[in-house]
Amino acid sequence: MGSEEIAADPGRLDAVVARLTGAPRAEVQRAIAEGLVTVDGSVRQKSFRLSGGERLVVTLPGELEVPPEGPGVPIRRRDEHLVVVVKPAGLPTHPTEGRRTGTLVNRLKGMGLPLSPVGAPLRPGIVHRLDVGTSGLMIVALTIPAHEALAGMMKRHEVDRRYLALVRGLVEHDAFQVDAPLGRRGARITVSAAGGREAATTFEVRERFARATLLEAAPHTGRTHQIRVHLAAIGHPILGDRAYGGAGDDARALGLGRPFLHSWRLVFDHPITGERIELEEPLPPDLAEALRRARGRGRPD
Repeated sequence: MGSEEIAADPGRLDAVVARLTGAPRAEVQRAIAEGLVTVDGSVRQKSFRLSGGERLVVTLPGELEVPPEGPGVPIRRRDEHLVVVVKPAGLPTHPTEGRRTGTLVNRLKGMGLPLSPVGAPLRPGIVHRLDVGTSGLMIVALTIPAHEALAGMMKRHEVDRRYLALVRGLVEHDAFQVDAPLGRRGARITVSAAGGREAATTFEVRERFARATLLEAAPHTGRTHQIRVHLAAIGHPILGDRAYGGAGDDARALGLGRPFLHSWRLVFDHPITGERIELEEPLPPDLAEALRRARGRGRPD
């Protein structure tokens, strides 16, 4: 077993611990009943109401711990509080209850990074995510104060995240914004006016080709699959994105085996020191080759 210290969210104790750790609620309830969860040093009932900000010490079975794995991933910035890494495409960000290996978190642990225990044990250090098929820059917290500050910055939209996306067709406007609430339907995310969560993304055309357009995307909210769904909703799915209409001959002609979506730029104030941090990451080889092929197919008439 391993103990983790976590800052509480408001809500019922068992529900909050399950959400923050990723552990099944029944397993959390057993741990609470056995006195393995404390709130500010005291054992409480599973139904205890948290106000938010309490210090939880949670001890869960060792099988919930994430094993370290290799190889490592590139580091673009590191200090005692945080690290900015480059996530490869094809790598999930963190484990789930049904998959404990083969994720970015496993690799970060294999690199010996002291990940923040907030969100542990399945999501240590993770303050934002990239989809499995998305590559590029990610911020990871190494300490609890940095994690909590970064999470607040994300909620207040104080981290400027920019993505490059190659989409099907010719996008008419040079700059535009998509405001469309998103909801879940089974495994898919869809635009949902009734009951969906607010989501907004700004887009700017970087380059136009005969049958595709290179866009820079700046999400103002952090919903699952937000950029992908917003682009599909306006009729310009990301090329290579099988889940949202971007597969087919155009994607195959560019050699795309995954969505052309890359987190290329991060700008934010360091959560502890206040230092301005600006980082950029070039396209990886597979997307650079797809862009070269798109250029080779000509420009719009």
